[in-house]
Amino acid sequence: MWSFGWKKNSGSRSDKKNTAIIGIGSNINAESNIPKILEILGKKVKILKISEFVKTKPIGIENQPDFTNGAVKIYTGLDRDTLNRLLKRIEGRLGRDRSVPKFGPRTIDLDIVVWNGEIVDEDYYTRDFLQKSVQEIS
Repeated sequence: MWSFGWKKNSGSRSDKKNTAIIGIGSNINAESNIPKILEILGKKVKILKISEFVKTKPIGIENQPDFTNGAVKIYTGLDRDTLNRLLKRIEGRLGRDRSVPKFGPRTIDLDIVVWNGEIVDEDYYTRDFLQKSVQEIS
């Protein structure tokens, strides 16, 4: 396991009422893309905690580089749909190619896993690394 050294970023808003845990994954330039996403996200929401990041084998399409995965806990006034749209815009900003197969390589993958204490991503139940990341920052 390893960390990017990020601990806490207050973001630009502090009066928000929703908490979420966002799963983060990358297998294209993860060492630069994950810090970038944390910086961008920290300007939009309040980052409360960041998990350690771990290397994992690809799921589905195995002939690609290993992934770097972790999670971030945030505090925001955005509703879930608006936050999800923000995450997809950030993925696009970092060059996420949506034309490749679902389990193919990606610069960044951002998914809401927990919303206000409720697990909202079914992948949580089948991916040990995701469970560990969520538990670490819960």
